[in-house]
Amino acid sequence: MAVLDSARRSTKAFGRRVLGLDAPAADHSVVAVLHRDESEVPELDRREMAQLDRIRLLGATGTVLMVISALGVGAQPVLQNPTSGIRIIAIFGRAHTGSLAVCMVGTTMVVLAWLLLGRFAVGGLGGSPLHRLTRSQLDRTLLLWILPLCIAPPMFSNDVYSYLAQSEIAARGIDPYEMGPAQALGNDNVLTRNVPNIWRETPAPYGPLFLWMGRGIAALTGDNIIMGVWMHRILALAGVALIVWALPRLSARCGVAPVSALWLGAANPLVLFHLVGGVHNDALMLGLMLAGLELCLRAIDIEPFDGRAYALLIGGAVVITLSSSIKITSIVTMGFVWVALARKWGGGMRSLVISAALLGAIALSTTAVISSLSGLGFGWVHTLNTASAVRSWMSLPTAVGIVTGFGGVLLGLGDHTTAMLSITRPIAAVVAAFVTVRMLVATGTGRLHPVGALGVSLGAIVLLFPVVQPWYLLWAIVPLAAWATRPIFRVPAILFSAIVSVLQMPRGGEFEVFQIVGSAIVTVIVCLLFIVVTRNALPWRGQSGVSAPSQQPTSYGVSS
Repeated sequence: MAVLDSARRSTKAFGRRVLGLDAPAADHSVVAVLHRDESEVPELDRREMAQLDRIRLLGATGTVLMVISALGVGAQPVLQNPTSGIRIIAIFGRAHTGSLAVCMVGTTMVVLAWLLLGRFAVGGLGGSPLHRLTRSQLDRTLLLWILPLCIAPPMFSNDVYSYLAQSEIAARGIDPYEMGPAQALGNDNVLTRNVPNIWRETPAPYGPLFLWMGRGIAALTGDNIIMGVWMHRILALAGVALIVWALPRLSARCGVAPVSALWLGAANPLVLFHLVGGVHNDALMLGLMLAGLELCLRAIDIEPFDGRAYALLIGGAVVITLSSSIKITSIVTMGFVWVALARKWGGGMRSLVISAALLGAIALSTTAVISSLSGLGFGWVHTLNTASAVRSWMSLPTAVGIVTGFGGVLLGLGDHTTAMLSITRPIAAVVAAFVTVRMLVATGTGRLHPVGALGVSLGAIVLLFPVVQPWYLLWAIVPLAAWATRPIFRVPAILFSAIVSVLQMPRGGEFEVFQIVGSAIVTVIVCLLFIVVTRNALPWRGQSGVSAPSQQPTSYGVSS
């Protein structure tokens, strides 16, 4: 009996350690590794202001070049291409190699401008900038870089044409969760013709709110593809605007400079190229998710927890649920609101149950109302795994499965890639779930801020997701930009954002190897020459005092 009691105690103690229930508050490894409060620093001096103007011009020139090149190599529609037959503009479509080179030069210029702007946002590695640009300066820079992309054809993705087709299916009263564009609209339909072949037979994987909005767009634009693309871009821009609204407020709660968070989370080239240029609905999902989280945390901060607090909490929970009705991934955010609210109400099982019941009722009722009013029902629950048909090299479990399967072929054991994926993907899902539970526990015990815990959890989900597209990285980078300030996060996030941004093809056709190599060589030569010419006019080298870790003036910090 004593042996059994000892075994039970050991098992219980091991379980508590695994879940992080017994970790000392002052020594939580995630906080120590990823987060440090940032300090307030003075504004830019006259010399830095001149450099900022040149950086803005560099980024704006890059986006203009991207717009010009998109006329030839952007993801133009197969039918209703507005550049067809126009003598001067149509030349870009015939000169694919030249247009690709212009696109590569433009994207690289934007990435370089973003990195240079980082000198005045986050400074050098491991420290604070000697001077930091103001919020208004960053906002004007971001607006200047976004405006040209607003009028460009879609770039780096053809997904917007799937949005249009799926929306038209819903507008015709057909269930988009049962039929793909080919079956519902026909292969000869102008909208179906623009959908990539891999998605013509597949039902919609998006939530009912997005297709409800898409149905409204379809009613307004009909078969007019150009107008439809612009309407969907307006939705993407609304999402980016919500990100710009919520991110600095969340970062202030975490002791992080709002400008630092906006530079990494909103001015990121992945946001510019894929959310704005690529017209992805992830922009609206992220914007609603962060806005809802900010409203909920604002409610939790109110003392005493009165009617205004309940109104903010309910509103924030509704907004988060709206986000999950676009893409289900963001529903994870509700879990961190749950444990933060339970801790606010005293902790313990009773508080957990009450807060779970309240938030669960809000989420379920909001989802039910959207599914009912839209007429789309709950069919989207069965199509969430549609994207797993793609084998993405950026997904860790998929990469492991493919490499292992290829190794079997080399060893003469046969191609077992599909079998390996059926093993690696479920294991990855379990690991991601475990990390999420650990972050929930850390939030509920007060050792980790909800924003940081959410970012770490989404980071695990993204890396271990069966399919990872370049813009999926923003699911983790954007919330973590408001909390994680250590080089161990910022350096990989910056490198991934920069490298992935310049590696993506504009999707305006298939390119031969010689075209890609030639364009890359031209890009390298142009950028190296530009760096040499501007070596004294732009802050390519770290200036004395740019990073000042020893300076610790008044820090940002409003902690929930």
